[in-house]
Amino acid sequence: MITVRPSAERGLARHGWLTSRHTFSFAGYHDRAHMGFRTLRVINEDVVAPGEGFGEHHHAEMEIVSIVMEGALAHRDSTGGQGILRPGEVQRMSAGTGVAHSEFNASATEPVHFFQIWILPGVAGVAPGYEQKLFPETDRRGRLCPLVAPGAENGALDIHQDARIFSAVLAPGERVTHAMAPRRGAWIQVARGEIDVNGTVLSAGDGAAIEGETSLAAAPSRDSSGDAEFLLFDLG
Repeated sequence: MITVRPSAERGLARHGWLTSRHTFSFAGYHDRAHMGFRTLRVINEDVVAPGEGFGEHHHAEMEIVSIVMEGALAHRDSTGGQGILRPGEVQRMSAGTGVAHSEFNASATEPVHFFQIWILPGVAGVAPGYEQKLFPETDRRGRLCPLVAPGAENGALDIHQDARIFSAVLAPGERVTHAMAPRRGAWIQVARGEIDVNGTVLSAGDGAAIEGETSLAAAPSRDSSGDAEFLLFDLG
């Protein structure tokens, strides 16, 4: 079963310097029907104005993943972790017992567009940690590239949860498949373009909860003329 979360129905916050679309309830946006999916708690698609950002704030007991689509995002946290993320770079921060961090647009002239993802941890009380890695588009073209996985399997970033995040960039005519183990669920989030997933068409910004499927097949929709890019979450 595939249940679509249309882009236009997401929560929307506009703060002048920030435009944020919330797939699930977050901050001032509350919707009892959309509190998360399995261990996936937050998918925010944010656009931050040049030179602006999120000042230092605190988190605990959460796995936080940031994926930059356009621009540059500067990160700093209380573990000593810091860096600038650009398109293709992914950051995983385990808040664990508690961490203070900030994110700012690293450019004074261009906006930054990124996904902020929160996943509930599978174990409490871990030491906070941070890592980032570049996953070039060439590694994501025409295939499902693992970005995050427990034990850092297959070159992915580590995570303290039975959850995996994949990314794929598909040209018209390309197709990827993903086998689903029994009792697992999936979430697909479309970053750009339009894809067909097991006969269901999803456009940029759309998400979909997937349960009870033995396999997934994704390809740009029949009417697509350009690339499609999406994230696939495989969740226990």
